[in-house]
Amino acid sequence: MKKALLLGTTGIAVALAMLAFGFVAGSPQIAKAGTTQPVQATQPVQTAGADTKAADTKIDRTEVEGIIRDYLLKNPEVLLEVQDALEAKQKEEQRIAALGVIKNAKEQIFNSSFDGIVGNPNGKVTIVEFYDYNCGFCKRAIEDMRALTKADPDLRFVLKEFPILGPDSQKASVVSMAFHLMKPEKYGEFHNALLGGQGRATEAAAIKIALSLGADEATLREKMKDPSITEAFSKTYDLANKLSITGTPSYVVGNEVVFGALGQEVLTQKIEAAKAAL
Repeated sequence: MKKALLLGTTGIAVALAMLAFGFVAGSPQIAKAGTTQPVQATQPVQTAGADTKAADTKIDRTEVEGIIRDYLLKNPEVLLEVQDALEAKQKEEQRIAALGVIKNAKEQIFNSSFDGIVGNPNGKVTIVEFYDYNCGFCKRAIEDMRALTKADPDLRFVLKEFPILGPDSQKASVVSMAFHLMKPEKYGEFHNALLGGQGRATEAAAIKIALSLGADEATLREKMKDPSITEAFSKTYDLANKLSITGTPSYVVGNEVVFGALGQEVLTQKIEAAKAAL
């Protein structure tokens, strides 16, 4: 985190220096450090019967960079202010971009046939979770899902497979989606058992849970070959990219994307905001 901040502020310092140098380089006069007099461009004076030119001004780059350096050393808080402003601008741009994506991909986000549903299938408010079966934060966040669906009978909770943590996660999700195709009514139980279980989620672990819930192994393995599963993964990865989702868990609530396991209280606030917007 500190390294990222250092790199960010260093970049900002360089940008400020370049901006200042560019501004001063375009001005024939330079205000000395410590003065408050504005820089004014000298205009050439046209005298009757004579041609005159404005005197060329030679800019000392080292001097300008020294001025910028001295200012930033005396006022380092400027870097933090600029960093905060930049982050706020980027977040707002990201929010606006997400609004467009959510508007144009509502069906894929909220009503994909490959996504499992817990809570009320006909609930007025939907929260979509992008998750990976081997994500430690997702394992902890499962309690948030359980608590939210228990507390709000009108909540529809959509589970979107987003395996990004290696081959084990991908294979476990293939089993999960195949099981969902076979027994959608038992998907919630499967999800809770695999994500809430101990140890790493693997294809073998996922198959064991599926069989314990009544799946026929031969049929399950055949469903795992369904090309539509690979297609669904591809669409989810593309959707996540458009929504700037790079980690799990991430959520879509109403017209907002929520990043990270922020806890039940924050998610409840987002759900209430979504309800108010209906």
